[in-house]
Amino acid sequence: WNRAQNLTAITEPRAMVAGHVLDSLAGLPWVEGMRVLDVGSGAGLPGIPLAIAVPDREHVLLDSRRKRVQFLLYAKRELGLDNVSVVEARIEKYRPEGNFGTLTARAFAALPALADGAAPFIKTGARLVVWQRNDPSGELKDALAGLRVCWAVHPVRVPGIRAPRHIVVVARRDAPPAGGGQNKLD
Repeated sequence: WNRAQNLTAITEPRAMVAGHVLDSLAGLPWVEGMRVLDVGSGAGLPGIPLAIAVPDREHVLLDSRRKRVQFLLYAKRELGLDNVSVVEARIEKYRPEGNFGTLTARAFAALPALADGAAPFIKTGARLVVWQRNDPSGELKDALAGLRVCWAVHPVRVPGIRAPRHIVVVARRDAPPAGGGQNKLD
């Protein structure tokens, strides 16, 4: 599948475990709710490892590319993941029935594009959990401008990965930002 679909640049099995599976699971402490939407799921990361780790949650894997959706459907069948649904759509056009507790995104797009697409979901109470290599604190103010949200950046250590990793959590804030700035999520 990887050769045909170009799902990942990592091809060595041990590096795949650290770089994909363990990295995906590093965000687990910040995933909340009984429904999770994995935006731009691609190779099913972080959605599939999270679905395996917490089988009583419903996980929706969202991707706009038919070839990737075909892979995700295959992976769902092969792994017997009854708690996973696969949807072919762009986040901007996706209108699900019901709300999500968490949206996840690991290798989706630049933070401003992701925040824009996720805004309707955050407004309905979901939190956005994003995997980042470098600390994005500097770009968060601009990326989240105009949204009534707060955020936190959590440095994480992933076994087998020496490079820095960060989990960004963005959540709705019910009051306007104090002083016109953005507040960090506690």
